[in-house]
Amino acid sequence: MTKTNPGNFFEDFHVGQVIEHATPRTITDGDRALYGAIYPTRFAIPSSAEFAASVGLAEHPVEDLVAFHVAFGKTVPDVSLNAVANLGYAECRFHRPVLTGDTLRTSSEVIGLKQNSNGRTGVVYVRSTATNQRGEVALDWVRWVMVHKRDADAPAPETVVPEVADVVAPDDLVLPAGLDFSAYDTTAAGEPHRFDDYTVGETIDHVDGVTLSESEHMMATRLWQNTAKVHFNTEARPDGRRLVYGGHVISLARALSFNGLANAQLVAAINAGSHVAPAFAGDTVYAWSEVLDKATPAAWEGTGVGALRLRLVATKGRDETTTLRGDDGKYAEGVLLDLDLWALVPR
Repeated sequence: MTKTNPGNFFEDFHVGQVIEHATPRTITDGDRALYGAIYPTRFAIPSSAEFAASVGLAEHPVEDLVAFHVAFGKTVPDVSLNAVANLGYAECRFHRPVLTGDTLRTSSEVIGLKQNSNGRTGVVYVRSTATNQRGEVALDWVRWVMVHKRDADAPAPETVVPEVADVVAPDDLVLPAGLDFSAYDTTAAGEPHRFDDYTVGETIDHVDGVTLSESEHMMATRLWQNTAKVHFNTEARPDGRRLVYGGHVISLARALSFNGLANAQLVAAINAGSHVAPAFAGDTVYAWSEVLDKATPAAWEGTGVGALRLRLVATKGRDETTTLRGDDGKYAEGVLLDLDLWALVPR
């Protein structure tokens, strides 16, 4: 008998299982400051309380991805402590801005299982929901993660692979209460480009790069209380290298996208996401975006708000050609992240 938590292995999960994750986490101004110290973010709404008020928000929200990382981190001890890698995301919706003082807690339901052919690992699919101190949903999402088996000889469960939507429908996007871009200040925001300045199929090279460091990625991952062994413990992987948390790459790419998408102020949804290749300290991360779609839901009439569906791609090394896949259909060399999201922009 032991009082310590070894984490769940693949055979510990079953479809329909509901997990209430410890521990609730209160968002502070320290989280806002540390996020800005770790990632080169400059988006005006989370950066400036005055700007947030000028676009109708009653209180000053933190970056959307702060909420994502905190909520995600809650799931790690129960879902991915024994992970090989986090594989993908879908159907992530941000239901309301998260404010300093909000306390988030997360629960997950296992919605799918698939043992891998090697018999030593399997993929666990979960739908997770984060709520605030009033029980209101802040965000929810689906993710799938490859997890080690405790015993390679344990029988494989029935394969259940859940169906997930390719994209969150524009009418299902949630506009934050009061948000109004009618008097939007592009000078303060940093760029003049509005909704109509972007065309479907356009690609944007965000130019800048950030080199990953061991101390920085581990500090960030600890900030989100993400305890996955592969991020900290050199004995957790056969190659002895610490794997950079995929969310760290997401936040770097999102911050780098400011150069060319400064007015993509808020992330409304993450439609899909794949961590295409691992990232390690010493890698230099660059990013580019492709405009996949545009939407102006009827319910948003009069708000001055539109939505851009963007493919945000992070690469190891800069790719000025913005190539996602080769002629063989496989991801191009150097692609680390392929993230499909909706962002709110001024019309």
